Amino acid sequence: MGPWNRQEFMKEWRRTHRAATLLDPVVVEAAPDSLDALMAEMGAALASYDGRLDMEAVAVKMMAMLLKMDRKVKSSRVRALFKRHLASLGVPKSVHCLTLRLAEEFAVNSAARSPVPPPEHAPRLTDASYLHVALVTDNVLAAAVAVASAARSAANPGRLVFHVVTDKKSYVPMHSWFALHPASPAAVEVKGLHQFDWRDGGVVASVMRTVEEVQRSSLDYHRSGGSSAEREHRRLQASKPSTFSLLNYLKIHLPEFFPELGRVVLLDDDVVVRKDLTGLWEQDLDGNIIGAVGAREGGGICTDKTLGDHLNFSDPAVSGLLSSQCAWSWGVNIIDLDAWRRTNVTETYQLWLQKNRESGFRLWQMASLPPALIAFDGRVQAIEPLWHLPGLGRRVPDPEAARSSAVLHFSGPRKPWLEVAFPELRQLWLGHLNASDSFLQGCGVLEWQ
Repeated sequence: MGPWNRQEFMKEWRRTHRAATLLDPVVVEAAPDSLDALMAEMGAALASYDGRLDMEAVAVKMMAMLLKMDRKVKSSRVRALFKRHLASLGVPKSVHCLTLRLAEEFAVNSAARSPVPPPEHAPRLTDASYLHVALVTDNVLAAAVAVASAARSAANPGRLVFHVVTDKKSYVPMHSWFALHPASPAAVEVKGLHQFDWRDGGVVASVMRTVEEVQRSSLDYHRSGGSSAEREHRRLQASKPSTFSLLNYLKIHLPEFFPELGRVVLLDDDVVVRKDLTGLWEQDLDGNIIGAVGAREGGGICTDKTLGDHLNFSDPAVSGLLSSQCAWSWGVNIIDLDAWRRTNVTETYQLWLQKNRESGFRLWQMASLPPALIAFDGRVQAIEPLWHLPGLGRRVPDPEAARSSAVLHFSGPRKPWLEVAFPELRQLWLGHLNASDSFLQGCGVLEWQ
């Protein structure tokens, strides 16, 4: 029998393939690293055994080599994903530098401390004839782009009033930026959480309940047990900046933030506005609280994610709970604050945050959107998909969809201010920053464009 009896080899190959999962790890590790190395071993075997090959040994060696190569590919992919994940977590040195420079400017430059908005624009803050846009963020650079893009895209920018809500840590650099870079003729208000004068004890208690629940959830999430794989997954999930960002959860208190407003457009900070927001502002919500893309789309077709992507429907606590199968999201929303005040949505949100923590986080992976999907169920009005194109931090969209969308949302880990951003999408964001700005130049913010 010749050295390459094809039928004999294929018989051994099929048998070895079925038993591949039982191969000794030592055998797999000792397998050749390439086809050339395998051929060299086979040539040596032919020379040693009178021109005959042990078909079983050859099949085992080839299968072991393929398994070894497959494991290397998977390991390399996991390492690449992990490194990309780590790259998406931190604050780039350039952005950190910008924050420090702006804080320093606030201390030494009276112009950086000037009122935001200037006194002549203060009456606009509660005037219902203006178009009010809210951002809840601690990211100065992202807020700068969101505001600049919306003002640039407006048919009448003088009608826009931006309300930037931030935390105490970020207030000074945020104020400094907008004091030195006014979006005139639009008005910009910057307000830190520590500056809200809530005289109603019930409001204070409600806000503190959310704050305390997020803090408890953070502690319990980091302490929770489970398998080593589950603990590792939770550790990575918890390392995402958005997972326990208090500002993300405090969006549930928009009626308390703006007690004198009846309606507001809510933008996430990782957006670029491409079209005039007046059409969104004038949306008829038909008695609902929120207008959002993705809510109750016709024909059962979801424009982005389904509720199953966010909630664990195998748990009886949430199965059969919701009337819609398509998931809307934060990012670009028109909100009727008066309609919200007539409901118990905020209390429902807080209750479900607590339930998820007490369940050991079985109901959903810790995030601010899932409890909102439950709390606002039946109170969300679907709006045209052109108002919100999400996922630009996860994938490159169809060019036509990007051109026709009013708001581009860089949701996902590859934010445009990070080096891991998609280069072809980053330019859509960078175009709203002034390359000659001394603060941006001094910190090298635009060096990676």
